[in-house]
Amino acid sequence: MKPAKSVVEIWQWGGPSQLESFDPKPKADRDFNGGLKSIPTNVPGMELHEWWPQLAKCADLFSVIRTMTHTEFGHETACYLMQTGRMPGGGEVCPAIGAVISQVKRKEYKGDLPPYVILTREKGRFSEVGFLGTDAAPLVTGGRPNAPRFSVDGIVPPEGVTPEASQARFELLSALDGWKPAANSANAVQAAAFDTAGKEARRIAEGDAAKVFDLSLETKELRDSYGRNEIGQTLLVARRLVEYGVPYITVNVPGWDSHKRHFETMKRKSLDTDMAIATFLQDMKSKGLLDSTVVWMSGEFGRTPRVGWEAPWNGGRGHYARCFSALLAGGGFKGGQVVGESDATASNPVSRPVSPQDFLGSIYACCGIDPEGPLPNSKGKKMPLLPPQSSAGRLRELYTEGA
Repeated sequence: MKPAKSVVEIWQWGGPSQLESFDPKPKADRDFNGGLKSIPTNVPGMELHEWWPQLAKCADLFSVIRTMTHTEFGHETACYLMQTGRMPGGGEVCPAIGAVISQVKRKEYKGDLPPYVILTREKGRFSEVGFLGTDAAPLVTGGRPNAPRFSVDGIVPPEGVTPEASQARFELLSALDGWKPAANSANAVQAAAFDTAGKEARRIAEGDAAKVFDLSLETKELRDSYGRNEIGQTLLVARRLVEYGVPYITVNVPGWDSHKRHFETMKRKSLDTDMAIATFLQDMKSKGLLDSTVVWMSGEFGRTPRVGWEAPWNGGRGHYARCFSALLAGGGFKGGQVVGESDATASNPVSRPVSPQDFLGSIYACCGIDPEGPLPNSKGKKMPLLPPQSSAGRLRELYTEGA
């Protein structure tokens, strides 16, 4: 198996419900399933919740894990655990999987964009680069991909700023930078670095890299098929970043923390996300990109199986980490598989529990990175990439044995 070249992480910020996504329980009581149903997929025996009809049509392209499990019910600690495979503490902030993979892959990456791109804002729960520091810092794009122009900080100017205006600004900056400190002055090194950074920024802004973010280069029909909303257009940008060769792309999708009026929130989020991801996977497949790209989707945890109908929740679900779901596709992972079985209310794993370190270790393995090896860094720190795998082990049933 060839190592995956890129990873696309779709982070469901806040924690989506397992029951209204990949582990529906149509036979359970209304206090658990809200009276909603499951639907069949194009894979015999595999069902999804009724709010994911487009993914149901292409379930052969991805696999679901129904028994993700850990013990952390707070956003910050759960996010750290799901991103690093470790519990917080010990005096170190370890880097998230995106920072690690991008640092390993940057040696073979030839693009002008950073090897780690986040669309469109950071999670904000912890420093995702950890002790790797600024060397591993991602490009956080900001902006809105669904806007008439996707403005990217430092690369694509806001709507209304023409190429001619941008060029004039760079020329003005060059004129203002005409003054240089003496070569032997204390400010010479800083001034040289600033000058180099400015020239690099102009080269990227005026080169092919900036075109990656120009969705006007895609057809109207394709853009519509992704959905003319933030998640749809953001995933289209993610596909373009994969084509460009960026090793790690994170798509942060906020809004899943549905303590109150859960069903209204989950339906809206699910239908938009379903349409976008289904189109994304099929688009990636048609362009020959899926086999070399790992795609994973999860949040930091799931939601409480029992619905809180009473005020102030009014049909809400709280945080729940003992049993939740995730999606894996591409990059060496098989499609059309269901890993693990939960109990009648999706409260606990019945078989095949999957820990965060086993989940992340499987992604590392498909990227050609030894999950049992050292954590790659230039700081001289000697520590393993991940804690030891659990007794259940990594998801070898989904990728080639020995990878």
